[in-house]
Order: sequence, then C-alpha cells, then structure tokens
Amino acid sequence: MSRARGPGAGPGRGWLLRLVIAFAFAQGAVSMARPAVSYRALALGADETAVGVIAGVYALLPLFAAVPLGRRTDHGRCAPLLPLGVVLISGGCALSGVVSSLPAMAAWSGVMGLGHLCFVIGAQSIVARQSAPAEQDRNFGHFTIGASLGQLGGPIAAGALISGESGALGRTSALALLVSAGVCAVALTSLWRIEHRRTPGSRAMKQPAKVPVTTILGARGVPAGIFISMAVLSSTDILTAYLPVVGEHRGIAPATVGLLLSLRAAATIACRLVMTPMLRLLGRTALLTTSCLLAGLLCAGMVLPVPVPVLAVMLAALGFCLGAGQPLSMTTVVQAAPAEARSTALALRLTGNRLGQAAAPAAAGLIAGTAGAAAPFALLGALLLAAAGLGLRGGRAPRASSVPPEPMPVRDREQDDSMPLADRNRS
Repeated sequence: MSRARGPGAGPGRGWLLRLVIAFAFAQGAVSMARPAVSYRALALGADETAVGVIAGVYALLPLFAAVPLGRRTDHGRCAPLLPLGVVLISGGCALSGVVSSLPAMAAWSGVMGLGHLCFVIGAQSIVARQSAPAEQDRNFGHFTIGASLGQLGGPIAAGALISGESGALGRTSALALLVSAGVCAVALTSLWRIEHRRTPGSRAMKQPAKVPVTTILGARGVPAGIFISMAVLSSTDILTAYLPVVGEHRGIAPATVGLLLSLRAAATIACRLVMTPMLRLLGRTALLTTSCLLAGLLCAGMVLPVPVPVLAVMLAALGFCLGAGQPLSMTTVVQAAPAEARSTALALRLTGNRLGQAAAPAAAGLIAGTAGAAAPFALLGALLLAAAGLGLRGGRAPRASSVPPEPMPVRDREQDDSMPLADRNRS
C-alpha cells in the first residue's frame, strides 16, 4: 500500500463519499429485495424451509466466485467490479419479481447475490488501497455506513409497497422487487472517479507471485476476522429473511416489519458514527467481544413472543451491537494479511460471509420447520457467542500481524511507507 497514504489523506475524500452513496443505493436495493423475495415466495406457496433454501441460494454463486474475483482485484483494477455488480443486482431483482416459480426465484436470487459480491469486493478493495493504515478503521466504518443507510431505507420501502390484504401479497411483492431494481440502478450515477489512476493494483501488484490461500488463512487474526464477519452478517441476513416469517406468525403487518428492520439499521448507523470514540475508550478486542456477546444474548431473546414495542427495543439494541463487527473485521483481515494479497483476503472474508449466508438460512429453515419460526434466532445467538469468544482470543491479531509474515520484499518496495506499516499497532 505504498501509495495508499496519499489518497487516503490527500486533498478531499470525495471518492469515499461517492462510494458510500453508491453502496447505499446498491445495499438499499438488496435490503428491499430480500424481504420482498420472502413474501413473494410465501405468496407462491413456499413454507419456512423453502424460504430458507431460497435465502441460501443468494449466497451460493458468490461462494465459488469470491476468491477468483479477489485474485483478479489483487493484480488489477477494482472499479470495473462496481458497475458489473450494479447490473447483476438490478437484473436479479427485476427477474425475481417477474418469474412465478420457486426454483426460478432461487436462481435469480443467486444472481442478485453474485452482483452484491462483485460490488462489495471492488468497493472494499478500493477502501483498503486508498486508506492509510491509521485511517482504515475510520474509512471502513464510514464505508459500512452506506450499507446501513441501504438497510435503513430498503425495508421501509418494501414494507410500504408490500401488502397482504385481499390476496395482493404476490402482486405487491413483485412490484417491490421491480422498484428495487430501479433503486440499484441509481448507484451508477455515483461511480465516477472512484478509483485513483495509480494504485498498487495497477502495476506494482502485478509482479509478485500469488500468495497461497493457506498462507493467507494461516496469518494470525485472519480466521478470527472471517468468522466474526460471518457470524455478524449471517445474523443480519437471517433477521432480514425471517422477521417477515415471524411477523406472519405473530400477526405483525409487513409495514411494521419493515419499520422494525429499519430501526435495527438506524441503530447500526449510530454505532458506526461513534465507533472511533468507542475504540479509543475500549480498544478493538473489548469492543469486538462485548458487541458480539450482547448481540448473541439479544438474538437468543428474540425467541420469546414479546410485544412489538419490546421487540423494537431489542432490535434497536441488537442493531447497535451488530454495527461494530463488520468494519472491525475488515480492518482485522486487511492488517493481518500479506500486503500483496489483501483483496484476496477480503474475498476470503466474503467467502466466509457467503458460506454463512448459504448454510445459516438452510439450517434456520430446518429449525423453523420443526421448532417454529422464531427458533432460528437461537441459532444466531449461539453463533454470535462463539464469535465473542474468538474476538476475545483474536481481537489483538492486527497488532501481532501488522507486518505480514513475509514482509521484506514488500517493505523494500514501500520504503517511505515502512513507518506507517509499523505504526498500525496504534491504529
């Protein structure tokens, strides 16, 4: 990251603002489409298990595509992945609203997931390259505010459009999916001059040999960062997919469900806005561990048939606790991985995310089919408690691995950046 310091700290950070805006629209479309897919599947006769399978297919294609895309990004430009992701998300949303069979819905849901993966790999790699080490926590935190803004507006829009009255659920959920396709397309208007002309990926990163995946995964802190990210994202994903099912069972209107999901997203934004002072107060290890621990307890508590106001308070607290895990896990992985394989390391993190998104909804569907619609939240609670344990053990990993295991060639090439790399311990 020899030239990351200049862009990250240079005059203006307009690229980051445009990236946040684009991510907000792309994530807003996905957050709008995910509950709409669940409602449309229910309208087409799906049960809880089928909803879980469709939600899992969203992660299936990305599961196999993440590492090749990360390899490509390590040795090339990041920006082309962004419009490609927008096109795939829009197409997946629109076609999910047009088809009338569950297998076809599952397939287009997978295309939507592939588009989201392309966008996120490209965007995260740009943030990693163009941010100085000391700025990565802050910039990744700001970047993920875009996701939270999308998660805030998407469910509200879906709830406003979807109605189950007079048998209209199938028609209104299809409309919500078509609207989400248009929302995603708006992201294209912000994708100009996102990536600087000269970044490490353009020339310098083409020369080193590929770092083996086993070496990346063997770097201390990378596995912990991947698992924490997987647990946090799986919790958000299953919450988005299964709160509509819980709402149907408890008689909660779709509009109310949308407001509840948006409340969770608003609390996540609040967490990320105050994350820098929380890091100064608690440190990365304590913040990761505490947030995952409290989130696990809150997820498990959602199994209880509490009234809607209590559920709203629980979701707000849960959203705040889930806000720290994603940006901190990005920094954990980036700073622990070898410098010439950071995009691949981020892709491995996303592979873990998609593995969780594929396996957790399927497991949740099986649990919901036998133990009730709210039972999957107990699974999430256990997953987050395990993440809290890893956070306690691995939260200091970036400090121990701030200089990659094979640093000498990189440091030789990055002469003037050797100090910032060493100073990562203070970031």
